[in-house]
Amino acid sequence: MDTHGDYDWSTAKGWETVEMAPQSKQLHLTAFMRPVSLHTGAWRYPGSYPDANFNLAHLKSFIQKLEAAKFDAFFMADHLAVLNMPTEALKRSHTTTSFEPFTLLSALSQVTEKIGLAATASTTYDEPYHIARRFASLDHLSNGRAAWNIVTTGNPESSKNFGQDEHMQHTDRYKRAREFYDVVTGLWDSFADDAFVRDRESGMYLDPEKMHVLNHHGDDLHVRGPLNIARPVQGYPVIVQAGQSEPGRQLASETAEMVFCASKDIHSAKEFYADIKGRTKVAGRSPDHIKILPAAMIIVGDSTEDAQSKRLKLDSLVHYDSAISSLSIALGCDASIFSPDEFLPKDLPPTNASLSARAGVLRLAEEEQLTVRQLAQRHGGYAGLAFVGTPEDIADEMAKWLADGACDGFTVMMPFLPQGLDDITQRLVPELQRRGLFRRDYEGTTLREHLGLPRPANRFFL
Repeated sequence: MDTHGDYDWSTAKGWETVEMAPQSKQLHLTAFMRPVSLHTGAWRYPGSYPDANFNLAHLKSFIQKLEAAKFDAFFMADHLAVLNMPTEALKRSHTTTSFEPFTLLSALSQVTEKIGLAATASTTYDEPYHIARRFASLDHLSNGRAAWNIVTTGNPESSKNFGQDEHMQHTDRYKRAREFYDVVTGLWDSFADDAFVRDRESGMYLDPEKMHVLNHHGDDLHVRGPLNIARPVQGYPVIVQAGQSEPGRQLASETAEMVFCASKDIHSAKEFYADIKGRTKVAGRSPDHIKILPAAMIIVGDSTEDAQSKRLKLDSLVHYDSAISSLSIALGCDASIFSPDEFLPKDLPPTNASLSARAGVLRLAEEEQLTVRQLAQRHGGYAGLAFVGTPEDIADEMAKWLADGACDGFTVMMPFLPQGLDDITQRLVPELQRRGLFRRDYEGTTLREHLGLPRPANRFFL
């Protein structure tokens, strides 16, 4: 038994060298569920399922449709507290109830075969042993399809649910997260891949020479190990990260293999893409082994006008009381004083709030000629990147982003369910496949194979 506990992380070989077959670049697509759609009005859209986030039959249907369309993964976001918002807004929010991700994804792993299963888990309000064990279990249950979205938890209300009066500071959260990653991956390396011999003749179930005790003692974490489950099918479940702050970008470059981001246009996306890829190379990793997937809500229509009308209808379902509160925060002034059905006045009251946030809202209002009501509902519903148009229009946009070095694919957000998902899987995906921009079938069975990622070597048993 290897009990050496002072492993030198700085000299780790880290990743196996795997020869990848050359291929033309294609998009990777991950479906984002939080827990249904980020858009506040989604549950009210005509014909949609208002309980889509809390109905297992619906969720099974959604993921099976995504798998039939050959999506890389199904991503389940999570939060550890009811979102901190005024009661008037909270009572209209569909985010107040959702399944715990591991429980849900374990169930969904049994009704799917190839689509990846990504879950969010916090490094601030959980322990490395728990995280390592749960993800290893999911990877085995799914035959190699698990992914861990590393989050440090930004909602300060979460602290009160875990016996803490104050939320950990931002820099401290990321410092803990980096050490947390080292511990979790160290635990996943507790056993060599061939440690469990299960020899009936000799009566030996485990070869003890192929078990490692971590004995980690760091600044924030102390974990003995070993983990009480065999090494994951993928070596490590795929590592996902979504932070866009300076510490978040650095953590992604050192650890992540998929990065979710919130770029609002192709110019900011190209800057983010180049920055993360460059940092990854400096960290001694291959830039090809980190996939950057900006979040995009996709609304498909028979024509541009039809798609835009769907967007306007969706935005109109955001209650004005909730919407105007959100707009006021973005503008840094009380937007309720403006006439709802007129355009924003040219001269807004001065503000000490974020000028860039205000500028973004004003630019959106000008570009799309939105009234105060429409602007508030857009901002209160979903104000991020959206592709709205025909399948051909959206495929054109996606192809441009890929060709211009702005992404490796997209984190797709459904505007409403099930119609929005059906439009994407039955109309957009075939157009992408026709152009050779997206796979027609899976070439492997694990999420790493879908993404073209190598299987990590075991740092203790090379």
